[in-house]
Amino acid sequence: MIGIFYGSTTGTTEALACELAAKLGVAKNDVHDVALASCDEVSGYDFLLLGSSTWGEGELQDDWYGFLDVLKQQSLAGKRVALFGCGDGESYPDTFCDALGILFDALSESGCRFIGAYIPEGYASTGSQVCRDGRFIGLAIDEMNESDRTPERIARWVEQLKTEMV
Repeated sequence: MIGIFYGSTTGTTEALACELAAKLGVAKNDVHDVALASCDEVSGYDFLLLGSSTWGEGELQDDWYGFLDVLKQQSLAGKRVALFGCGDGESYPDTFCDALGILFDALSESGCRFIGAYIPEGYASTGSQVCRDGRFIGLAIDEMNESDRTPERIARWVEQLKTEMV
């Protein structure tokens, strides 16, 4: 079972979470805003999609801080986790989608297995925390400057997730 947890200030990450849910067949009640969710809800899912926009100089969306503090104390052993997020690669190339890197680092000792990494072909920005060993650790979307590429990026990533969830 898939649970999607996101933090969104302007609605872009929320819209992305809802689009991913639709493409993966995830019910609306399995899509959670971390501002309103309890970390206890995570236990009911085998697969977690965690999404955050990146703010300021590479920071998480505000609602994530309290949720993540509790989540990283839990064992996520046996769960597969995929990360997604939004950022501005043109104005902030050095911190583009850094929130994904923050989530990745915070949960790296939780026992989960990360899925959804890919080679960032066609991206202008690859020098931030979202890029590790030449791969993006999750779906990175730039609605500010590359919105024309968003549908293709989502479709390709969803197909990859489907194969990694089997």
